[in-house]
Amino acid sequence: MSMERKVAVITGASQGIGAGLVRGFLDHGYRVVASALASLTKGGLDAVTRSLAIEYADKGIRVNAVAPGVIKTPMHSPETHASLAGLHPMGRMGEVLEVVEAVLYLESAAFVTGETLHVDGGAHAGHW
Repeated sequence: MSMERKVAVITGASQGIGAGLVRGFLDHGYRVVASALASLTKGGLDAVTRSLAIEYADKGIRVNAVAPGVIKTPMHSPETHASLAGLHPMGRMGEVLEVVEAVLYLESAAFVTGETLHVDGGAHAGHW
């Protein structure tokens, strides 16, 4: 039996979504490399994700990203929630658990690499 465990690299791991992802991957038996400094534009995120996916695909390493919408985290005070919900076609803010579930889906999707999954209540599709 192999003693190797999968490794997840989580950026923005100090609170909110990142902290939820760290917990989710640890609960699934992963080793986790956690960092608190990462900020990319949408275009930068897509480019880095695709570049790394191509570079590491032959080594069995998959690279995917998640682009969340406005998620209920300590970053947003409760008094702003109603107005922030209006930024999404679904009419609500996302929950940390919804982002964690999307990331864990990508983990289980063995033939998916180089993708950016939008978990944003339809915001990337535009407003009505």
